Amino acid sequence: MPHIMEILGKTKVVVKDGKVVEVGEPQVKWCPLWNKVSGIENITTDTVRQNMEQRIKEFGMFTPQRRLDLGVFASFGISEILMTALRRGLIDSTVTVCDGAGTVVTSAPDLVQGMSAQISGLVETEPIPEVIAAIHQIGGQVLDPATARIDQAAGFRLAAGQGHKKIAVSVVDVASASRVRDMEDEVEAEAILMAAHLTGIGREETRKLLKLVDVVTSCASGNVRELVKPLIQVGTAIPLFGLTENGKDLLIERAKDIESPILVNTMNLPVLPEGKQPGPLDY
Repeated sequence: MPHIMEILGKTKVVVKDGKVVEVGEPQVKWCPLWNKVSGIENITTDTVRQNMEQRIKEFGMFTPQRRLDLGVFASFGISEILMTALRRGLIDSTVTVCDGAGTVVTSAPDLVQGMSAQISGLVETEPIPEVIAAIHQIGGQVLDPATARIDQAAGFRLAAGQGHKKIAVSVVDVASASRVRDMEDEVEAEAILMAAHLTGIGREETRKLLKLVDVVTSCASGNVRELVKPLIQVGTAIPLFGLTENGKDLLIERAKDIESPILVNTMNLPVLPEGKQPGPLDY
């Protein structure tokens, strides 16, 4: 089974035996984040292939040489927010994903960052024993080492079974978010849902998702930008929104770790300057 991840404009990339074997057509042609960090002016199949090959070479993604010591990539990325929240005790545990392992439960801040800093939308992956062993060694538990399946609700159940009471869970769709929310009373644990990888999400699904999650990334979604009613917003090009008090707390706590100056102001949200958004926005 190959590894499948969606990156740069939600472009499908298939990796097998450490090699990129398939690249789809980008849904988005320009992304302010990738333009800033990599100088990419136009997202094409070639730039996507080059980016994935660079991640494999530098970070060992989808290989037994996978690095789990990656530093901060985005000031307010989901992994960075979770890393800070664990360090400050705002949450007990996290449920995220990693290539070569699938769903992973951990309370180790550096592991959350190391696994997720360079992950975009991981669609499916196959088990890599060396990666799974390394995760277990530094404080993570892989949900299903035999298959490396991605199942965030099952990960939430596993974390709750370990005695954790406030658990942050990354989700990419309404179905996963709903399953986790429906499970909270049963497992006697609170979920903080972090939604990402939402380029192309439909309008009705967006409405449902925004009612379920605590933090949401806008990605290149026009629907998220139009329908969101946040308590707090971070960034203006690819904004990240806190929708609940829990979400607001996590973003404010993360802000304390940012070394550059920060403007704090009150205004109607969202703030979406023209010319700074990804393009074309996907509906």
